[in-house]
Amino acid sequence: MAVSAIHDITDTDRDGTPDNLTLHIVLSMVGLLLIALGTGGIKPCVAAFGGDQFQDHQAKQRSTFFSVFYLCINGGSLLSTIITPILRGQECGIHSQQKCYPLAFGVPAALMVVALVVFIIGSGMYHKTEPQGNIMLDVCKCIGFAIKNRFRHRSSSYPKRMHWMDWAEEKYEKLLIAQIKMVLKVLFLYIPLPMFWTLFDQKGSRWTLQATTMDGNFGSLILQPDQMQTVNPILILTLVPIMDSVVYPLIKKCGLNFTPLRRMTVGMFLAAMAFVAAALVQIQIDKTLPTFPSSSQSQLKLLNMGSIPLTVTLPNNDPFVIEAAKVNHPEEVLLGIHITKPDFIGRNLTQIIKSIYIFSDTLLQTDDLMAKPEQGANAIRYFCLHYKTHKHRFPKHLFLLISRATFTITNGANTCEYSREFGFGSSYTLLIPSHFCSESISGVEDIQPNSFHMGWQIPQYFLITCGEVVFSVTGLEFSYSQAPSNMKAVLQAGWLFTVAIGNFIVLIVAEIAQIEEQWAEFVLFASLLVAVCVIFSIMAYFYTYMDPAEIEAQFRDKGGKEESDKEELQMQKKDVVDHHNEDDEAKQTKM
Repeated sequence: MAVSAIHDITDTDRDGTPDNLTLHIVLSMVGLLLIALGTGGIKPCVAAFGGDQFQDHQAKQRSTFFSVFYLCINGGSLLSTIITPILRGQECGIHSQQKCYPLAFGVPAALMVVALVVFIIGSGMYHKTEPQGNIMLDVCKCIGFAIKNRFRHRSSSYPKRMHWMDWAEEKYEKLLIAQIKMVLKVLFLYIPLPMFWTLFDQKGSRWTLQATTMDGNFGSLILQPDQMQTVNPILILTLVPIMDSVVYPLIKKCGLNFTPLRRMTVGMFLAAMAFVAAALVQIQIDKTLPTFPSSSQSQLKLLNMGSIPLTVTLPNNDPFVIEAAKVNHPEEVLLGIHITKPDFIGRNLTQIIKSIYIFSDTLLQTDDLMAKPEQGANAIRYFCLHYKTHKHRFPKHLFLLISRATFTITNGANTCEYSREFGFGSSYTLLIPSHFCSESISGVEDIQPNSFHMGWQIPQYFLITCGEVVFSVTGLEFSYSQAPSNMKAVLQAGWLFTVAIGNFIVLIVAEIAQIEEQWAEFVLFASLLVAVCVIFSIMAYFYTYMDPAEIEAQFRDKGGKEESDKEELQMQKKDVVDHHNEDDEAKQTKM
């Protein structure tokens, strides 16, 4: 990924754009594939491997481990959320200076190598369970044989069996069949879980987009929209110890049986409430957003820099008056009155009329933004006003992710600095007079800055994080405790598979629903999760907790007893055969 982000590899003409884009795409895809393979090796196994370090009587310590493990994950998430944007924001390159994505990808890669070395150094201290072959292949074969055998004996003349997996007894050991039954029982319980991840993972997408329409000014601290994601890992690092050391013991002292499945149900409900909070925030944001014209409407901005009022009449509209700016020195055109009437366009006016600025005898035509600047940026453009100008087009907007900027303006002879504060998601047109060093530079605020503060997102982050703590940490522990000894990683993989399915559900629901209002989409997702939460609570009510070690021990004892019975029977048969052989030898001797 780091190499694919280096444009200079194929930038032969040194214009800052790679000439062979296909190579960079292929390298990116290879990087993503390697990340997927590496993640598939790490994620299902690392939690199970950590749990294997504890004995059966250390259930409390194992539970603490999963909490600490989750703390480590979110500690890394917090660091990456803070450091990676800083690394990306650096300017680097051989021929052209650009955002330093190679550094943003390369530093984590180097740190991963260090982590691997540290992990290998501690290898001698780990308890390692011996591999038992390809367990996934054995499971699939056993399930396939059970289905096939059941289909062969589908006639009512064959006696029914307690479980459909019992139809594999003709070929596979009863212990393996019992272990597969335990796994399938838990996997069935996982069916509703993807809906939680459908909502949870939107905090990094839709919630970040929501933050781009909000004000990130926290006094001396200015937060960019993507930096709001740091709230989640910070709250995780705070809430996990509080839950383990305060909340759960307090609930236990109150005599409430807060089982793992009940915790997960509460977590799902909290996530739904987080999206209700997000919907309420979105409703308030929508009230502050400007109304942009649709494809069949237009927006006209007029500025009268003359000394007398102007009357403007458009087709199918009543005339309206724009007052004069009453400029003292018409030869030096300065900023006058800026009047915006975005709603005066008549219903029958279908042509697109671009924004127009009228300066006495000068007509200036511009292309205005038709949406707020992305990522909370500020759109800024300059126009130099002079009495000799007759018709010009405004330059393109310059997008800046800053709250205050200082610009250096020069005409070769004079050089001056101009400083101005900008709001989040605003758009300005700054008008420079000819004597810009002695006269003030005036500006037109084309789009008002965001006014609804990002701090209002904190309640929804708090709710989703509380839901994550009681759902995800508990789910990891539950998956380990309910898995057979040789299928710990299999169930962890099943748990992670629900995350992948949840991400697909986001795409499916968004495409099918086609909801224009964002707050309504938040409410839809919250409603779906509440419905799934009710279904899961019913399933959890009828679930019976298992002790895989005890079940396996029972089958091993039965298997051992059966083996000893077989050996005893074989010994008896051997004794009988030997006795007959001795009788035969005695008879032959007499003869």
